[in-house]
Amino acid sequence: MLILDGKRLCLRWGVTLSLSALMVGCTVTPQPDPAGQAQGWHGVPLPGKRATHYVQVRKEGRPVVHARADGSASMWRRKVQVPPDQLGEVRWVWRADGLIEGASVSDLDREDAVARVIFAFDGDRSRLSPRNRAMFDLAQALTGEAPPYATLMYVWETAAPEGSVIVNPRTDRIRKIVLDSGAQHLRTWREHRRNLAEDFKRAFGEDPGVLVGIAVMTDADNTRSRAEAWYGPIELKP
Repeated sequence: MLILDGKRLCLRWGVTLSLSALMVGCTVTPQPDPAGQAQGWHGVPLPGKRATHYVQVRKEGRPVVHARADGSASMWRRKVQVPPDQLGEVRWVWRADGLIEGASVSDLDREDAVARVIFAFDGDRSRLSPRNRAMFDLAQALTGEAPPYATLMYVWETAAPEGSVIVNPRTDRIRKIVLDSGAQHLRTWREHRRNLAEDFKRAFGEDPGVLVGIAVMTDADNTRSRAEAWYGPIELKP
């Protein structure tokens, strides 16, 4: 079992969410973290965006990471190497006490979410479309590293129905599955158990490659608003 949690980490970036999500699996030198790098978690610092703040706390007796966004966008990330034949169930809990009014993960201008858990995968890059190759080249030019082949996000969405699969409007190498939607489950702990390989195949129509990165993200930069969420440890079982 791989259990993923950690301490304070703040990140910055200066590109759209679609480009940022491409970088979940990139290798970069992390910014100094006064709380110490926790179990390999590290940041993807880029200029131009305010940082969402992540800090380890206890809430109602649970050890969790508290994310607080104030017109900001950043990820909290860890590199991994999990072969596809070892991908099994992934589970975690998250909580949100309020939604981001007007946000929508299907609209680039309003592309914010109160909670996301993100998985980045390697794959056959020769299959990328010319448009995606251009996007990947841009990401590599900005970071010095090639982005992952595919990125699967689980999101708490403001309006789209639970179970929806949403293709990122800028690149189809990022796809999102809506696990919670609307206000029905606010102020409660939501436990999710997912078969990662099956969800990847459902979203992308192909088998996953090696899992190379895991991240959480709470962002409110596009709507210039505030958001808050709590994330429990992410457990990945073979």
